[in-house]
Amino acid sequence: MAAPPLAARLAKYATGLTFDKLTPEAVHEAKRRVIDSFATAVGAMPAEAYQIARRCALRVSGTPGASILGGGRTSPEWATFVNGLLIRYLDFNDTYLSKEPAHPSDNLAPVLAAGEAAGAGGRALITAAVLAYEIQCRFCDAASLRKHGVDHVTYGAISSAVAAGKLMGLDEAQLAHAVGIAGVCNVALRQTRSGELSAWKGCAFANAARNGVFAATLAGDGLTGPAPIFEGDLGFFRLVTREPFDPSPFGAEFGNTDGFMINKTYIKFWPAEYHSQSAIDAALRLREDLNGDVSQVRAVDIDTFEACYNIIGKYPEAWAPKTRETADHSLPYCTAAALLDGDVYLHTFDAARFTDPALLDLTSKVQVHLDDALSARYPKGIPNRLTVTLADGRKLVREVEFPRGHAGNPMTDQEVEAKFRLAVEPKYGADRAARVLARCWDLENLTSVTDLIRLFD
Repeated sequence: MAAPPLAARLAKYATGLTFDKLTPEAVHEAKRRVIDSFATAVGAMPAEAYQIARRCALRVSGTPGASILGGGRTSPEWATFVNGLLIRYLDFNDTYLSKEPAHPSDNLAPVLAAGEAAGAGGRALITAAVLAYEIQCRFCDAASLRKHGVDHVTYGAISSAVAAGKLMGLDEAQLAHAVGIAGVCNVALRQTRSGELSAWKGCAFANAARNGVFAATLAGDGLTGPAPIFEGDLGFFRLVTREPFDPSPFGAEFGNTDGFMINKTYIKFWPAEYHSQSAIDAALRLREDLNGDVSQVRAVDIDTFEACYNIIGKYPEAWAPKTRETADHSLPYCTAAALLDGDVYLHTFDAARFTDPALLDLTSKVQVHLDDALSARYPKGIPNRLTVTLADGRKLVREVEFPRGHAGNPMTDQEVEAKFRLAVEPKYGADRAARVLARCWDLENLTSVTDLIRLFD
């Protein structure tokens, strides 16, 4: 007997997943990711891309509507786009590394928007968030997209559609149709992350998630979608991944006993592309070895792994970034900034910093080398080895595989709170920040998404 189509299996799993089936570890991690995502969103509010998106969103109304972080209401689809842009824009939100790297907290914008529109409570939000992580991360385990020139956000349209549809109360058949609609028309090109990067880099998943909410809305009202979306002769497996895959088992429901995927993802310690995190960590340690004096540095060699080299280490634009997006996706620039400044934070990617002659001079001394032996240790770790050659010929070496925030070296709750306060308190004050934290740590008892989002008005 043939197995049911994958879309039907996703729908069955989604409708059967309840809050009571989640592990305490998954529930706790979901709260940490909401806190972390609010931090990254507030940090991105000065961005011009947010101002543009918010202006566009405020021209649209919805019944029911959804709230925008920073104030205002719009349709759930537009709220997903604006809030998703904020969460992702600084490249400071969480990460999952596998055959396809991803940022699964991108799914929280559609969860919040669809949950608010549906009047969902905290338990439903947490369940939908864990579900979205489960789907996206297991798809990332199953097949690479970037090797075919397809962007990872393509998986996000599917995970967002299922999570939103669950919050909207769709049944199995409707959810399968939502997957078909989301999967057939949201294949994104990897050009988003190639060469000189644009503002769209921080918007790409927000757009996929917006379309996922749209697909769930249509399916909930009875629109049917293409099927079988994955196995069809012109479907996802043949044209997108170019190989069939089986991303199950999902959670404990399908016999998996090693917990939920959300607990295998990583919170970022520094606001830069994730593969650079270990290089930044190693650079900061080398700076300590140099007692902060980098004036005698003649050369910096980075030995790195395939994903890091091909995503952030090979493009000529990385050595002279002209945009924020290029700078935070530049292995040589992030490494040089850590060495010179002793930190990498939001100001590191201001135009005044990435055009500074002294920093560009140090960046020009960085060379990046692909090391197959390091590639073999990925994605379990993200090993970067830095060798600094000084003017007198001495060499200092530091290698880091599990930087702070990695699942192998996780941030504590206190560190997550500190990251949140550092981003939120300058804009909203300590009292407001404390109120948001209290709501998030008690998220399962939340009764109004609107009240939570409006704390950021």
